Amino acid sequence: MPNGIVLDAAAFRTELEENILPFWINHTVDKENGGFYGTIHGDLTVDKKAPRAAVINARILWTFSVAARVLGKPEYREMADRAWEYINRKFWDKQSGGVYWMLDYKGNPVEDRKQIYAQAFMIYGMAEYYRATARTECLDRAKVLFHLIEKNSHDAAFKGYIEACSREWGPLADMRLSEKDLNSPKSMNTHLHVMEAYTALLRVWRDSSLAAAQNDLLEVTMDRIVDGATGHFRLFFDKQWHPMSDHVSFGHDIEGSWLLQEAAEVLDDPVLVAYAQKTAARIAEAVYDEARDKDGSIFYERNGAGELVDPNKHWWAQAEAVVGFYNAWQLTGQERFADASAQAWCYIQHRMIDREHGEWLAKLRADGTPWQEHEDPDAVLVGPWKCPYHNSRMCFEMMERLG
Repeated sequence: MPNGIVLDAAAFRTELEENILPFWINHTVDKENGGFYGTIHGDLTVDKKAPRAAVINARILWTFSVAARVLGKPEYREMADRAWEYINRKFWDKQSGGVYWMLDYKGNPVEDRKQIYAQAFMIYGMAEYYRATARTECLDRAKVLFHLIEKNSHDAAFKGYIEACSREWGPLADMRLSEKDLNSPKSMNTHLHVMEAYTALLRVWRDSSLAAAQNDLLEVTMDRIVDGATGHFRLFFDKQWHPMSDHVSFGHDIEGSWLLQEAAEVLDDPVLVAYAQKTAARIAEAVYDEARDKDGSIFYERNGAGELVDPNKHWWAQAEAVVGFYNAWQLTGQERFADASAQAWCYIQHRMIDREHGEWLAKLRADGTPWQEHEDPDAVLVGPWKCPYHNSRMCFEMMERLG
């Protein structure tokens, strides 16, 4: 392995149990209003009145549900219970079903649209919570979300899923996931995470309609979203799957490579498994060839002309590189992928982990220096998108893969 770095399960467990999980337990719990704080700045200052996003709460539920199941410590179960209780009490729309996109710090909805991305992450978290606790009401709620997505978002004519609906599950003019995204009817990002959610749900509920939906979603992803010529995901589409952007997101590519393979394996269709394995290897090869910097990290985004439009090092993409490259090595036996995984892990240890405050830094420049909040408001320790999901999942995945 490069630079003497050995991929060792114990090191990933140490990062998980001595840094990531304690940070979220010690700093994010809102004892006054319930749930978890919406924003914590880089100096550990808490914005107690920041809004709370559905996505981060679903990811906290997922993270601590897996931790409770795998590691068995009561404090992890307490965090998972807290996340489930808050989601069930505050995020769930008792009138129309599904979860709100955003609450204020008191738990009142301030953005009530039904973003399919958020519904999917709730399924993801609830399925894992059920695995950890066997609480049937949580599984029942995940099933309700599945049926709501299929009824209101699934495109029967062209397949795939429409990005978002109104609170009452009607049409919505602005369907963007964030201000940085295109207002497109369909996106790679939403489809990737619906697939991820359905994979988790299939582990605990082998329903024929769920399996059929996942089969269609896998085929759409590999036939429509993956560009077979380049090995990259296309990002935005109209309803008929015509691409609306030529940009490439390297983090989503390497993340999607192993999630595709996992989805096919859980679905247990030999033809789809073979197709997914071939696709995963092709995607990982493209990222290896085009996205890696000399320090082992991966760049974030380029355009169709091959120019880097975002050369920064985003925390979550580095975590996914560790897993995605290691998965590619397991799949192909090519040592270069194992080396790339180790190099990404080395970069994280030397650059990405916040040794002063805990957790990970959100974003670094190409030269490895961190962005500050006055330069980029997303450079926080906790925020609507800054969560314990990618880095904790990296640890869980590598612990399992390394035995």
